[in-house]
Amino acid sequence: MGRLFGTDGVRGVANVELTAELALKIGQAGAYVLGKEKKGKVRILIGMDTRISGQMLEAALVAGVCSVGAEAICIGVAPTPAIAYITRKHGYDAGIVVSASHNSYEFNGIKFFNSQGYKLPDAVEEEIEELILNPNKKIELATHKGLGTMRRGEYMVREYVDFATEIVPVDLTGMKIALDCANGASSNTSPEAFRRLGAEVLVINNDPSGSNINNNCGSTHINILQRFVVNNGCDFGFAFDGDADRVLAVDNKGELIDGDVIMAICGVYMKRMGRLRGNTIVATIMSNLGLFIMGEEQDIHIPKTKVGDRYVLEEMLKNDYVLGGEQSGHIIFREFNTTGDGLVSALNFARVVKESGQSVDELRKVITILPQVLKNAKVAKSGDTRYAGDDVIMGEIRRLEEKFSGKGRVLIRPSGTEPLVRVMIEGENIEEITADAEALAALIEQRLG
Repeated sequence: MGRLFGTDGVRGVANVELTAELALKIGQAGAYVLGKEKKGKVRILIGMDTRISGQMLEAALVAGVCSVGAEAICIGVAPTPAIAYITRKHGYDAGIVVSASHNSYEFNGIKFFNSQGYKLPDAVEEEIEELILNPNKKIELATHKGLGTMRRGEYMVREYVDFATEIVPVDLTGMKIALDCANGASSNTSPEAFRRLGAEVLVINNDPSGSNINNNCGSTHINILQRFVVNNGCDFGFAFDGDADRVLAVDNKGELIDGDVIMAICGVYMKRMGRLRGNTIVATIMSNLGLFIMGEEQDIHIPKTKVGDRYVLEEMLKNDYVLGGEQSGHIIFREFNTTGDGLVSALNFARVVKESGQSVDELRKVITILPQVLKNAKVAKSGDTRYAGDDVIMGEIRRLEEKFSGKGRVLIRPSGTEPLVRVMIEGENIEEITADAEALAALIEQRLG
């Protein structure tokens, strides 16, 4: 698999790239590294989404954890943010999530949280990886009474629902809300939370089979929820991804509300309530230009980070900001949790709708999303950045940006996994920016392909 840890843990096709053998080694190395400085038995929480490979990988992880003398607490199917919260609440030394998030069922992944509920720093992941990949590195295994143990704790998932409904105290009585659970980890938790708060809840795609997670449902197939909301006269709806750390919304007219719009609506409300620390929302370079224009109009500072929720969180922690996220719906409300949390984001959004007394399509007028076109240019290799030193390409990019005059932008980003350079252009006229993106992609292919 090359380097094991990507931006969101170890991921691959189950039993092809991510095998039980590798999972065992990850469990061993993770428990060993995270427990080196601790006196006494290390305790590690393990949860998973609904993929058929989850139980196999959970069993392998448990074997690895126990083989180095640590205790594994397995809570079964649970959203990723639930693992972060429960790890923190009970003072466990780490949390492990078995999930491939929004990917299709044949993939799976393994990611860690530290004892505070944050994703591991790169240096710690690299130390774990070195133990796995370097044959000269040895892990001391436990024996006799030093062996670790495993216990089950599925009841703890309910603690996450308790937590989510307590931190967002809102009465949703009288609201009709649709939920698309992606046949994933939120299938039980999200409907229960919204019902506890008084909403009339209509649920789709909450019958996991092991192979239907994210299959034509959830946040990666939002059109299903769009039709359902309109056909059933709902006030709005939410679509989660497989591990429920992301959420997208749909208004009462069936229009998409992506992460940028959710952050804009919630950010303006939080500023008015005096809760938007530093009057700042942290976004990434891929957020729509409309979000940054909204920030100027509302006097909200919006710094940009690299793509990836870990970079958003780094900026938030560095400057003590409380709201940030990505267009994909991976939003961090740091007042409440340490990672992207689809349920917490959805409840906060519903709270704004309820307390404002406005419909969602009225609230969304605070931000105008500009049309966005993405085209791929085929180049010689992945991670190709030669465009930055090509005078012809850079000259064309400058010409386009001058033409847009602050009402559009050009973003060039090399793929790290494919021999492609991604060309993204935003602007007011979809036909114009489509033609510009196609022409720029063709130019990059001509000069670098």
